[in-house]
Amino acid sequence: MTTRVVIVDDQAMVRAGFAALLAAQSDIDVVGQAPDGTQGVDLSRRTHPDVVLMDVRMPEMDGLEAARRILSPPPGVTHRPRVLMLTTFDVDDYVYEALRAGASGFLLKDAPPDDLVAAVRTVAAGDALLAPSVTRRLIADFAKQVPAAGGKPALRLKALTQRETEVLTLVARGRSNSEIAATLVLAEQTVKTHVSRIFTKLDLRDRAQAVVFAYESGLVAPGK
Repeated sequence: MTTRVVIVDDQAMVRAGFAALLAAQSDIDVVGQAPDGTQGVDLSRRTHPDVVLMDVRMPEMDGLEAARRILSPPPGVTHRPRVLMLTTFDVDDYVYEALRAGASGFLLKDAPPDDLVAAVRTVAAGDALLAPSVTRRLIADFAKQVPAAGGKPALRLKALTQRETEVLTLVARGRSNSEIAATLVLAEQTVKTHVSRIFTKLDLRDRAQAVVFAYESGLVAPGK
């Protein structure tokens, strides 16, 4: 199956470089490019991509607002691609908010070409790009800005079993399914089942939203 990609970045050379790299892959089709968030939202709604590569900082409309509009479309717009944020720095003021808005992860612009291709495939497959240690640090850094949440997020945790709560805690700390399986002495397929049930019970789309939820509910505290 071919993954349809839209690239949104205000730097023409960046767009061209990413487009050339991705278009060279037999399973990826670059269906459009846009220089700012406003045009990126319009292009996404016209071309129905599977993945949108979204620069964080752009004129007219930044990547955060564009991601919000793509991931929370108005009534009548049913297509919601996955959004992969592009950032120049490994800790960016916008990235945590982008994850809260529903983005499936982030990628540094200077990442190796193979990492970009793998990131697109990972996000298109329904996974979140939250495994690398740099992402664990970023999530922890920005979670410090969020007060421990009571109320609805915390109450929703009661829907989980003890084992599901353990799995969610490890997901929030950036562990992969195989790492969780080793820690809890479970089969990896069992971990996958637990993760799927967590998403269903908490109405979460992917691991990115699960990480944000775990911090906002108070299940996981930064630095612990």
